[in-house]
This record gives sequence, structure tokens and C-alpha cells, in this order.
Amino acid sequence: MADPDEDARSLYWEATYEIVLSLMEHHPDADLDSLGLRQLWAWIIALPGFADDPALANDDLLTDILREWYEEQSEAS
Repeated sequence: MADPDEDARSLYWEATYEIVLSLMEHHPDADLDSLGLRQLWAWIIALPGFADDPALANDDLLTDILREWYEEQSEAS
């Protein structure tokens, strides 16, 4: 039987903040200054619960996610 909360944990491209939080959890020591967009994309689509079409990503979206991650990491420091 499926977990009823499974949909609540699903990640989609428009949920950039939730993606950032999951990235921070799964890659806590990431060097954001040297992280490329291809690597970021690979990490995102490998996240548990990622349920969107990987082909929908574009450089602008990935850059926004990276910027949001950078800001979130700065606030956490």
C-alpha cells in the first residue's frame, strides 16, 4: 500500500525552496562557488521524491535554484 504522504514529499521544478532544502540536507558540504548547472541538475533529479520531468529544467531555473541555495546557506551561517 502506498504511503499517503508520498505526494506531499514530491518535488517539482516550481517548488524551488523545497528543492533547496532537500539539496541542503543531501549535500551539506557542497561548494556552491564551484557547482556547475549540470551537476546541480543531476543532484536535483536524484533527490528522493523528485517527480517532475527532468527535461523541463533550463539554465534560468537552475540559476534561480542555485541563487536561492546560496542565499539560504548564507542565512544559515
